[in-house]
Amino acid sequence: MNLDDERQAIRKELDTMRAKGARRQELSLHACKRLFFDLGIRPSMAAVRDLTQTGSASDIPKDIDSFWERIRSASRVRVGAGAIPKALEERAGELLGALFEDALAQARASLYEERQEIQALRAAVERNSQEGQIRKEISEEAIQRSEARADAAWERVRVLETQLASVSTSESVNQEGLKATVRRLEADNESLRERLHAEQSTNAGLRDRLDALHSEMRQNAEHYAQQIKDAVAEAERRVKPMLVELDSLRAMAATYQAGVRDASRKEFDFIQQLAAAKARGDRLEGQLREQSDELDLLTRQMTALRAQQGIDPAVAQLICQLAGAGRLSPEELASIGTAVDGHVSLPAQCPKCAEGEPELSQVDHHYELLCPECEHTSGTGDSRLEAVTRFMSTAQTSTLS
Repeated sequence: MNLDDERQAIRKELDTMRAKGARRQELSLHACKRLFFDLGIRPSMAAVRDLTQTGSASDIPKDIDSFWERIRSASRVRVGAGAIPKALEERAGELLGALFEDALAQARASLYEERQEIQALRAAVERNSQEGQIRKEISEEAIQRSEARADAAWERVRVLETQLASVSTSESVNQEGLKATVRRLEADNESLRERLHAEQSTNAGLRDRLDALHSEMRQNAEHYAQQIKDAVAEAERRVKPMLVELDSLRAMAATYQAGVRDASRKEFDFIQQLAAAKARGDRLEGQLREQSDELDLLTRQMTALRAQQGIDPAVAQLICQLAGAGRLSPEELASIGTAVDGHVSLPAQCPKCAEGEPELSQVDHHYELLCPECEHTSGTGDSRLEAVTRFMSTAQTSTLS
């Protein structure tokens, strides 16, 4: 059996002893016995530690010293127990003393070597321990940082989950509110459409009535104008002969002093008639002016009514607010058309530059609102409402961007 097999057998024996509950000292002592007596190897800390796989750098040398102490004790007992001659006993004692001194020197040398090995091993162990401690501290710091990052990540995950839940809840609530708003707007749109039809029917009747009033007003104006013309002609017709007669009387006054009083009286009468005719002409002219003012007022009212087309101002104001808030689609604006243009007011200032005064132009039934300062335009639209809505919405979009 070679040395490796012997060492393997010793390890098995030590495993058996360890399984039976043997302590470290017993395992080290058995390893020392097998090494010294069976293999002829002087027990060392490395050899014993390799076999027993237990014990520290300070415990194994103590176990080895205990083994040598047992060997020395057994040798003393065997030498002193036999009945040998005195001279032989002395020679044996001298021999044993010499052997002991040699063993002691050898043991000291071995002890010094083992101490060097132990110190080197201890230094290496201390270095490894320090490196291990440093690595442990670094690992602990890394673990702490990892745990902190993990806690922060979990906290972030919880926050995100909470936010996601709240966002989902708010989104569902917003969707429900949006659906309710859409349904309400659809109902309002339907009611507004019905009211629009009713207002259009009423507007048609009012338009017919307005046309009849306009025709009657035109006839009255023509009649009053003809009366004024006739009155002026009558006044001129009556005044001219009076003036001719007045001239003849004035010419005769130089020759006929007796007819001065009569001529003066006739002149006074003529003047009163002339003043009466002039007063009547002024009265007819005032009536004509009043009729003209009424005609202008009715014309403006007719124009406003044609522009408003009989729509209720509250309904028109609501439609303008919906359009200004961007809640009417282009199709809805197109369907409304110019129905509420009479209620649409132009912005006083351009919302984009806040300096220019927008100008509204109409070409071929198309409306366009343009700022002369920054040239911001709404583009052509089919109605005044659509032009103003586009002008304000595009300005707000440009400002946000």
